Amino acid sequence: MHVMIAEDSTLLREGLVRLLVEEGHEVPAAFGEADPLLAQMAARQPDMVVLDIRMPPTHTDEGLRAALEIRERWPQVGVLVLSQHIERNYAAQLLSANAERVGYLLKDRVAQVEEFLDALERIHAGGAVIDPEVVRQLVFRTTHGDPLARLTPRERSVLEALAQGHTNTAIAQKLHISLSAVEKNLGAVFDKLELSQTTGYSRRILAVLRYLES
Repeated sequence: MHVMIAEDSTLLREGLVRLLVEEGHEVPAAFGEADPLLAQMAARQPDMVVLDIRMPPTHTDEGLRAALEIRERWPQVGVLVLSQHIERNYAAQLLSANAERVGYLLKDRVAQVEEFLDALERIHAGGAVIDPEVVRQLVFRTTHGDPLARLTPRERSVLEALAQGHTNTAIAQKLHISLSAVEKNLGAVFDKLELSQTTGYSRRILAVLRYLES
């Protein structure tokens, strides 16, 4: 996998480069700002980009804006955005147009190497990955009037795993339940979130978005 990086922390940027190279990936370029990465996209043609949300010059949303531009201009490229803190509005913006080949992780997740590398692979394969801590906070904040509040604990667990980008088979393994139980619980989730009339992969995306928008 060819991965380009934009991260203003020199320590984290160099750490990401070293980690990816050691895992057999290629890092053709790594930058401290978003604009140089955008300028090199066409020439470098990466499979994946990893960007910090807040970078120079204003340290607000430079990385997010770059990520949205990449998703519009190069939809075949996977995009993983890193954030120091949970900013669910940013996560919703990333997923709102097309929840494929995209991820939102907290920077602490990078230290959990296997989870970080697994997220990269799932995004590269066409999935959407949301940091587990973001999902947990969304579950905790649901209210009585929220459709998510109608989900059973098992249905919430299945939706949480779905939001993290897992396939049905992976969800079954993660929760130690059968594949048919996963499918049954997902069906209940789609019904309770009023997604029963939507078909195919889009229901999975819409369920994740409903999490973010709740």
